[in-house]
Amino acid sequence: MSADRRDGFVAEIFTSFQGEGPRVGERHLFVRLAGCNIRCRYCDTPDSLERTARCRVDRGAAGVEWLENPLPAATLRALIGAEFAREATLDAVSLTGGEPLVQAGFLAAVLGGERLPVQIAGCGVCHTDLGYFYDGVRTNHALPLALGHEISGRVVAAGAGAEQWMGKAVIVPAVLPCGECDLCRRGLGTICRSQKMPGNDIQGGFASHVVVPGRGLCEVDEARLGKAGLTLPEVSIVADALTTPYQAVRRAGVRPGSLAVVVGAGGVGGYCVQIASASGAKVVAIDVDDAKLAAIAGHGAALTLNSRQLDARAIKAAITDFAKKNGLPSTEWFIFECSGTAPGQLTAFGLLVYGATLSVVGFTMDKVEVRLSNLMAFDARAIGNWGCPPEFYPAALDLVLDGKVQIKPFVEPHPLDDINRVFDAVHHREIRKRAVLVP
Repeated sequence: MSADRRDGFVAEIFTSFQGEGPRVGERHLFVRLAGCNIRCRYCDTPDSLERTARCRVDRGAAGVEWLENPLPAATLRALIGAEFAREATLDAVSLTGGEPLVQAGFLAAVLGGERLPVQIAGCGVCHTDLGYFYDGVRTNHALPLALGHEISGRVVAAGAGAEQWMGKAVIVPAVLPCGECDLCRRGLGTICRSQKMPGNDIQGGFASHVVVPGRGLCEVDEARLGKAGLTLPEVSIVADALTTPYQAVRRAGVRPGSLAVVVGAGGVGGYCVQIASASGAKVVAIDVDDAKLAAIAGHGAALTLNSRQLDARAIKAAITDFAKKNGLPSTEWFIFECSGTAPGQLTAFGLLVYGATLSVVGFTMDKVEVRLSNLMAFDARAIGNWGCPPEFYPAALDLVLDGKVQIKPFVEPHPLDDINRVFDAVHHREIRKRAVLVP
């Protein structure tokens, strides 16, 4: 490779299945660089040892094309883009061969501004991950797949047009819209049909590195992070556990003087309590776990109720009495279902009042039976919530860095090597905080 021009000598470009390593079985676009100077005795690409005059491009049914070397980085990017457009089943680009002292620079040039490699600082364990692993919830990407969508880390390479990201500490949004379709242009990125979710549509964050689209990354101000007494791995949970309820509270329209009710006070629900409180609401937290209720009582919950000890009628009566005593409205309650359980969803639906807003934040495969006509009778509304648009991540992160929302008491780091033990412990509720896996 020419260091000044970033041109590359490429022996061959073709598609095939990865035959070894952690991504065995995936269909990759292989870019075999020429001019390798390592001369490994086990090398299976002897044709790449010398700088070849021409590059062989296998276009499948369209035949073979020969291009003159050296290939400009822009040409190689265009070739890679064309191959991914032609073959929808491709999972990744694998680069082999090449001069080891300059290969990383060539990779950055190939990735350009559209795909950025991020060295992972931490990745939170979400109950969605457990759903994939234990409950048979299917991922969009074929297995094998690295799970994990609550990612923080550092950009370690950046090509032309993305130089500003080089070395930056970032949070990777859990849902990455394409940014170009009609839905995205109308501010509806959460329902973008070309969105990518790490650990579902693309490789996820339970790894040392991840390659993600360059659009939508949330930069982390490390000076403010340090002043807040936080680390980069700890804020990985902002990517979902915090931004998802932030979007739910923002979208519902919670305002000062509101009454908010959060069903499920652990994890996402705990942050929902804090965000609603920071938005000026008086918050009632409902859970089946006294320990979770005690923990959140000091972080924004003005009233806590254990739904194991009260039936639906008694819960609604207790909240009505609380509202009356505190001068809060008896109508237009904001109800957030964050437990992701069938009983929690039934509790939340039973709390509908006139003009209420019911936001469904948690997920379960279980089914519930409700009378939808209650929405009509109460002139209420129900809203689903899928992630958070990347443009709102900075404001959500500000709540954390300004100390308005506390995350440190609710996260717990673990080595990534212990992932199987941690998954099992979270699954059996032996870890009560949000586990963050650190490579």
